[in-house]
Amino acid sequence: MLRTPPEPESEEISLYVSTYYSLLRSSGEVRVRAFEEAHAFSGSSLHTGALTEIPDLSAFAYAAARLPDEMIDVDLVVLGQSHELFEAAGFDVRRWKIVKTRGRRRPLRYDGADKLAVFIASASDIDDLVPIVTAYQIEWNKMHLKLRRSVASQEQMLEVARDPTQLAHALGVQPADAQKLLDVFGAARLERGAVALYARPIDLRVRMLAPSYSQYQRAAQRWWSGIEPAYVRAIEPRRPPVYFVSSNTHAIANLVGGYARAHADEIVAWARLRDPEGLGDEVARAAATNDPTELAPLLYYLLRAYIHADEGTSKMNEVRAFEATKGLVHLSEPGHIDVDAQIAHLAKLDPDLLDPRLKVPGIERLAKSDAVLVNIDYPLGMAAYHLLSRLGQGVGEVRGIYVMGKAATLNGRVGDVMLSGNVYDEHSRNTFLFKNAFTTRDLAPYLRHGSVFDNQKAVTVRSAFLQNKEYMDAFYRSGYTVLEMEAGPFLSATYELVNPRRVPHDEVVHLSAHTPFDVGIVHYASDTPYSRRQSLLSKSLSFFGVDSTYSCAIAIMRRIIELECARLR
Repeated sequence: MLRTPPEPESEEISLYVSTYYSLLRSSGEVRVRAFEEAHAFSGSSLHTGALTEIPDLSAFAYAAARLPDEMIDVDLVVLGQSHELFEAAGFDVRRWKIVKTRGRRRPLRYDGADKLAVFIASASDIDDLVPIVTAYQIEWNKMHLKLRRSVASQEQMLEVARDPTQLAHALGVQPADAQKLLDVFGAARLERGAVALYARPIDLRVRMLAPSYSQYQRAAQRWWSGIEPAYVRAIEPRRPPVYFVSSNTHAIANLVGGYARAHADEIVAWARLRDPEGLGDEVARAAATNDPTELAPLLYYLLRAYIHADEGTSKMNEVRAFEATKGLVHLSEPGHIDVDAQIAHLAKLDPDLLDPRLKVPGIERLAKSDAVLVNIDYPLGMAAYHLLSRLGQGVGEVRGIYVMGKAATLNGRVGDVMLSGNVYDEHSRNTFLFKNAFTTRDLAPYLRHGSVFDNQKAVTVRSAFLQNKEYMDAFYRSGYTVLEMEAGPFLSATYELVNPRRVPHDEVVHLSAHTPFDVGIVHYASDTPYSRRQSLLSKSLSFFGVDSTYSCAIAIMRRIIELECARLR
């Protein structure tokens, strides 16, 4: 008899979660120091140095990358689900500055002084943000204490901050770790960050504004209201059928929008002149082969830098306008929710500008298709459930649901691709069994550097920080090797699209027998928690990541085109 996996969550992790949820129910402000003990004793695999006096620069860099640069001035973090909630509490966030982070697409507003407003789309934002803020404070204060003991003055601090070796000595860490701190601040903010770190410890406070499940649903409704006009054109006699994709905003657009391929000569000339990231010679060699599959990955990767090489938004507007003429419409923050969407009417796609790897036999039939591709910029955790549920209520026939995302792998390497047909979801405690639309043969031809592993088992975790070695070992012994954050919520929403009742809890759920449409989930490995030397806690995949990302996107788009062409045959 098939059973759900053993409950791996340690008592320490459970205590930590219970601690911050119980405290955040308070109507007032809660000091982050109230979370510190439970956080430190949880044994988080991302914060292994929490209990030591030596600063854990990897944990600090991870946390800082998911908080805005303005965090060094913040004293109060306010969590809310809508402008109305913030304004009712006296925070006029519409007038506050929009700020961003490198590692999370979460709407943030900064009052210019000491307050940060965070818009939360689901409970996953709480599980993600609280440990991040707590880790940030623990490590900031450890570094502050070390620096006050070893650096005599603010002037000396500025000198120390410019030299990784001196900084490492002052903090009691290795120079490579000290460099992580310098990377957090960057050259532009190094002096200001160093002075703030030396000048004061931090005592952050958090306030939660009356969160409710209905508010999450209202946010999903606002998001869909920003998408629906582009999805249903005025000339449509009915709501068109949909292929739903959750990926990113560049891979699908580059494969079907055609801008990079149509402007290949300009991008190649720019790359040879500017030599971004030392790729100029490689671009020239790829262009000389006259093989579009050799040049395409470089064009796609460099397009972003090419766009932003010009000041302002004119180049980006040019790209969006070009893609719109080819059937792809980009919607930024629909309904003021920070999950972008792209709408593509398949009949309007230009076969001549499609990536050559998408040109399946019979592709000319797409011109008769009535289907629409809806691609969303992958949401975090339970937001995936709310958004797919709302989309399912607003569209016509669903012909396929495809999810591409990042994951940590317990048995592979960074850049590998994992395909799972078994997903354990921490939110619902369900084990979802389904027939994955993809196998190794669908991705291997397009993956140059990594490997593809199908027949894997995945765990949807609540947060990257809410894992420890005990947690991972328990799942690894049960054969679960993929740790990610969205598959479970997406599968919960999928279940409710085809069943007359809400998703159950703590059951084995067989989706294959009840799902009349395609379901495909692919993950590319961005972290290997069992191999710290391969960990990507504080760096991006860069050009290396294009290989695995685009192999996944190609497989998804080929599957959609093949199914639609077969239906039209």
